[in-house]
Amino acid sequence: MIRTVPTTPPSAFRNADFTKLWTAATVSLLGTQISQIAIPFIAVLLLHVPPFQVALLGTLEFLPFLLFTLPAGVWVDRLPRRRILISGDVGRAIMLTTIPLAWSAGVLTIWQLYAVAFVNGILTVFFDIADQSYLPTVLDREQLVDGNAKLQASASTAQIIGQPIGGSLVAVLSAPFAVLLDAISYVVSALLVFAIRRTERASGGRRERGQGMVIEQVLDAPSAEASVAAEANAAASGGARGSTGSTPDDDRPGIRREVSEGLRFVLGHRYLRGIAATTGTANLFGNVMFATYPVFVYALLKLTPDTVGLIGGAAGLGALLGAVTATRIGTRLGLGRTIILSIALNGPSALLIPIATHDLALALIGGAGFISAFTSVVYNVSQVSLRQAITPEPMLGRMNATMRFIVWGTIPIGQIVGGVIATVFSVPTAIWIGAIGGLFQFLPAFFSPVRTLKTIEEAQPAAA
Repeated sequence: MIRTVPTTPPSAFRNADFTKLWTAATVSLLGTQISQIAIPFIAVLLLHVPPFQVALLGTLEFLPFLLFTLPAGVWVDRLPRRRILISGDVGRAIMLTTIPLAWSAGVLTIWQLYAVAFVNGILTVFFDIADQSYLPTVLDREQLVDGNAKLQASASTAQIIGQPIGGSLVAVLSAPFAVLLDAISYVVSALLVFAIRRTERASGGRRERGQGMVIEQVLDAPSAEASVAAEANAAASGGARGSTGSTPDDDRPGIRREVSEGLRFVLGHRYLRGIAATTGTANLFGNVMFATYPVFVYALLKLTPDTVGLIGGAAGLGALLGAVTATRIGTRLGLGRTIILSIALNGPSALLIPIATHDLALALIGGAGFISAFTSVVYNVSQVSLRQAITPEPMLGRMNATMRFIVWGTIPIGQIVGGVIATVFSVPTAIWIGAIGGLFQFLPAFFSPVRTLKTIEEAQPAAA
């Protein structure tokens, strides 16, 4: 009997289009780290707003995930995803540029920051859903874990470098003008995504035209068997369109029906619903805790932007370690155990934050961030790769939209709850409640079939 030796898929970096996508993400994320330091600093120390209004800033940034995520998933499945990515980058660059312009004119208010947060939140809804749905177009299925790990490593490296640099830039340039560098990073990202040559197949039979061949990619190759699998999955999910035939735009079901298909697919899926509940719970309590985090570090602990940047850099270091080890951890422990253990170990680290003092802040909050970021990245690499691999291509946008609606929709709720608790009681009380609640975030995934999985390949027949 001839035994086949499993081969390691080639590195995602050997794919030129993935390299462009990865570079775009790295540049954009580096700029984002600067704004994450600068904008809360503007609200707390330049505009002197109270804790609830600081929490409201985060609420408005993530409120679009509750309001627009589900219909956005339908449009991401209908429209060329690369164009959505470019439009999202350009739009966010324009909005961020208004902050230094308004500051220079002496008219910057918290209301403008709210408007920027909300509009950029809408653009991020479309961008993030398109981004996760676009990756399987650029990479083959067996490269998804490697690709997601490299993107997580990119995010981690950007945080390690960007947070300390962001703190220094806020001190040197002033916070409003540091934000301008983030706007520039979005422009660079848009140009890199524009340079990607590989075309994608749009749902409903439409194709994005461009140089190179048209990719009729479904996540289960080879092609004949993939078409059967895609049709079976589409039927199971309520009749999702978009196998290989050409369907006129006006033959598509309405947005409401397609939204319902995405909801049924996720909530009816034995693996996806447990992951959604766990991630949503983690985000809920995490944002109860971090709604007024800028007030905690700047106003109560009296930390400088440089120190806050170093704390963020420590978290980035943990995230980088998680990104480079996630694949090996998943191979050694098995996919299900990796998902459960990583999210279970994530919660207790937050208990270090509310006991921090001015002198111990870097050690305690930085240590908590390191542990939390490491476990979060291992969890995300594993569960996002699983989601992408078990979802048929025409359903990817709606699946990601439904997941984002559930797991990011809890973020504005947590922000409001954290702001109310901080206003009625105190900022440390809100942080304590969020940290304690996070201890139980792993339970939905633990009590689901996810914990029995060993590999992604094992999950695919069950999903079909």
